[in-house]
Amino acid sequence: STLRRGDDDPTRLLTNLATAHTVGLPVDLTRVLPETDTVDLPTYAFDRSRYWPRTRTVDTADAPTGADAAFWAAVDNEDLAALADLTAPDATESLDRLGAALPLLADWRRRQRDRSTLDDLRYRAVWQPYAGVPVAFLTGVWWVVADPDGAAEAETAVAELTRRGADARLVLLPEDATDRAAVAARLGAAAGPVDGVLSLLALADAPVDAPVPPFLTRSLALLQALGDLDVPAPLWCVTRGAAGTTRDGGVDRPEQALLWGLGRVAALEHPERWGGLVDVPATLDDHGWDLLCAALSGPDGEDQLAVDGVTLLVRRLVRAPGGGTDPADGHPGTTLVTGGTGALGGQVARWFADRGAAHLLLVSRRGADAPGAADLVRDLTDRGARVTVAACDVADRAALAKLLDDVPADAPLTTVVHAAGILDDGVLDGLTADRIADVLRPKALGALHLHELTAEKDLRAFVLFSALPGQLGAAGQGSYAAANAYLDALAEQRHRRGLPATSVAWGPWATGGMADADPTVAERRRRSGVARLDTGLALTALAGCLTGREPITVVAAVDWARYVPGFTAVRPSPLLTGIPEARRAAAERAEDGGPTAESLAAQLAGQTDAERRRTLLDLVRGQAAAVLGHASDAAVEPDRAFRELGFDSLTAVELRNRLTAATGVRLPATVVFDYPTAALLAEYVRAAVVDGGVAAATPVFGELERLEAALAGAAPDRGARLRITERLRTLLASLNEVDAPADGDGVAGKLQDATPDEVFDFIDRELGVS
Repeated sequence: STLRRGDDDPTRLLTNLATAHTVGLPVDLTRVLPETDTVDLPTYAFDRSRYWPRTRTVDTADAPTGADAAFWAAVDNEDLAALADLTAPDATESLDRLGAALPLLADWRRRQRDRSTLDDLRYRAVWQPYAGVPVAFLTGVWWVVADPDGAAEAETAVAELTRRGADARLVLLPEDATDRAAVAARLGAAAGPVDGVLSLLALADAPVDAPVPPFLTRSLALLQALGDLDVPAPLWCVTRGAAGTTRDGGVDRPEQALLWGLGRVAALEHPERWGGLVDVPATLDDHGWDLLCAALSGPDGEDQLAVDGVTLLVRRLVRAPGGGTDPADGHPGTTLVTGGTGALGGQVARWFADRGAAHLLLVSRRGADAPGAADLVRDLTDRGARVTVAACDVADRAALAKLLDDVPADAPLTTVVHAAGILDDGVLDGLTADRIADVLRPKALGALHLHELTAEKDLRAFVLFSALPGQLGAAGQGSYAAANAYLDALAEQRHRRGLPATSVAWGPWATGGMADADPTVAERRRRSGVARLDTGLALTALAGCLTGREPITVVAAVDWARYVPGFTAVRPSPLLTGIPEARRAAAERAEDGGPTAESLAAQLAGQTDAERRRTLLDLVRGQAAAVLGHASDAAVEPDRAFRELGFDSLTAVELRNRLTAATGVRLPATVVFDYPTAALLAEYVRAAVVDGGVAAATPVFGELERLEAALAGAAPDRGARLRITERLRTLLASLNEVDAPADGDGVAGKLQDATPDEVFDFIDRELGVS
């Protein structure tokens, strides 16, 4: 026996099981413990780091106390005797009534708790009017990159940008320029520096039945080529009707959402040369062009915007309203589940079987030969379902059509659940069209075929298993984010056409799946603050999504206090400001006063050479430790190779981006591998920061800040404004003499003919004075 008189039985049982485990006896603790995240233990016993889970601080302001707490504790434990003592200690006849009511109370209590938990997991993306004042004025040289088929529209864009202050130049990419080398060669022919790049590649018509639409391949090649040419100018990509953001129509081209998914990853991997995404309506009038040019200035750091014809919209993630209840009328007919023999597909199939699914059609590429398929079929059959397992590549339209034609006549297709997909992690700089195609084929192309082949069928539900990276982005998951963004847009399109559509952008499940198949991905996810979803809770959320009216819902367990610092480490994200917890985390991070280029330059300016070397070595070690998830930079030895510390291509990019943000110096993508230890990298950074003049420029920045403050605090009369304007013109002209392009006058030339009001408008935008 494991129990002892006077002991708490559950505690004694678990203690004895743990003791048995420590002496080597086989113990399966998963049979008695709920699913939860694991805690990594140290590999070296004397690291002197705390690895015990820390007790969470829970806000108890609204928690029950006293008799209320005792009452609900009795209900939670279904303790009839304790409940009787609290409610009617002297009325023994009430036991029968309490005994009948207790199970109902306990069930209600559990459902209320689950509902509260679900409220913390559900989010959705919305479009809100930009709260600022859009200013349609651009400066510097802008490349307008387009496909030859869109030359006319591109020429219009050049003219409109030029009207609004830019020195716009047309760059047409030949049809055969589909790789980074060819695109770089074409861009290299455009002489002189550039201040902004506007891509219209997504506006060209393209077939939607190819695994990778041509515009996506060329857009990726453009991003890569700009890096190869070391062009620091931000890249802005324009789409048209990508996700139903405009007032003049629905989502006619959901494939353009592929670029939105890819772009969200580009913002995280290449913050220094990514501008953002702008969705536009079918036509732009003069005011529409004003709004587009205002968007291209990146107002207030906004990088996901839409022009709806009358105003500028910005994208926000917000809490989603509570979903519906679990449908009680069963699931007649055939329920098709792609990826049906996988970890998630199997759980979904069991869930449908428990809710009365008459016929389950489980589809995967290996079909009945998939590992565990036979056991799954037996389990589902025991639950009362009729089961068919079929081998079919859903990216093969003809094969899928045949599969659907073979659905039994006595059980017509009523529900589609698309849970198939693969994961192929890799940074954008290493992506190719073939690698993207491998990910898009089962997920995006399979979803398209399911949509087209079932559009005329009388479906009760059409469910797409999307993922969080499609909504927020995730470094190293460009292809996966693109595929999931497409699924969300497809659901939006179906919804607007009156077809059933539910896309759920899941966080990782505790039951396993693609994200947990790769330990590196799982570890990265754990460090970021995204916890695994309890399987039962996830399925309850699925029920709510099925009965709700939202075509797209994000369901993820995000610890925003941990997620936000990493997500915004190198680039602010207004996207998250719609979530109170994320907004607080961002404010706390700002108050922490982490390293910035200005503060570092000021610190270095007053130090000796030896002190500078020490400061920069501490900076490199601290940022490397943060990337790897270490609590202290002591884990990053100065002369130990980064690869030995655990760095890969993705974490190398993250370290480069953090150092760029902290120093203000653009570092090459390969800097971590070119200088493979903290000591060598710190020396390289020292040369770039100190010898490169960043530290020496600190006094200039100080004077600019004082000028900004003076202009903000005074309203000079017209005569003073004229004198200030002339001084600024002279200053800008002298600064631009070195960098001015041979065939243009640059900013100084444009300001030379500007009115005083236009010059002060320029000051407002460039110096942030309002």
